[in-house]
Amino acid sequence: MVDQEVFFREEQRFRQWWIWLIVMGIAVMSWWGFIQQILLKRPFGTNPGPDWLMWLLLVVFGIGFPLMFLRMKLISEVKQASIHIRYWPFVDRDILFTDIERYQARTYNAIKEYGGWGVRKWSDSKVAYNISGNEGVELILKDGRLVMIGSQQAENFAQAIAEASGLQQEIV
Repeated sequence: MVDQEVFFREEQRFRQWWIWLIVMGIAVMSWWGFIQQILLKRPFGTNPGPDWLMWLLLVVFGIGFPLMFLRMKLISEVKQASIHIRYWPFVDRDILFTDIERYQARTYNAIKEYGGWGVRKWSDSKVAYNISGNEGVELILKDGRLVMIGSQQAENFAQAIAEASGLQQEIV
């Protein structure tokens, strides 16, 4: 692919303390179960699983899950012909300017409108890519689908779309 000029780039990561509390709580429980059952040879829980399960839980939830959250990020870029969304490890998507009917920077309620943060496919016609906060750029595509891209710099994001595409932001 030919490199295109980047008019705007934003990289966001999960930084909310409560998300990390949940992730690390799960990891600690996996490690604790592993140490109890494998290293100390004491069955973990009232109905302990086999040793291979403790190894699997350690690898998946004690190591893999925290590493995935550590590496997870949302990268939004406005390029010459499109908006590029990369939500590692789930999404790598380009939305062409020719597919956009209108757009706007706006405040939204992630829980009420999309069911929370992350890659949120609320319906076949409504999807959100967000990490935190309540601001973003809403794209209304020509086929009627709605795409919300969360941003900590929503106005700059929308301005870059205007600059790169020639489309004017809808002001509501």
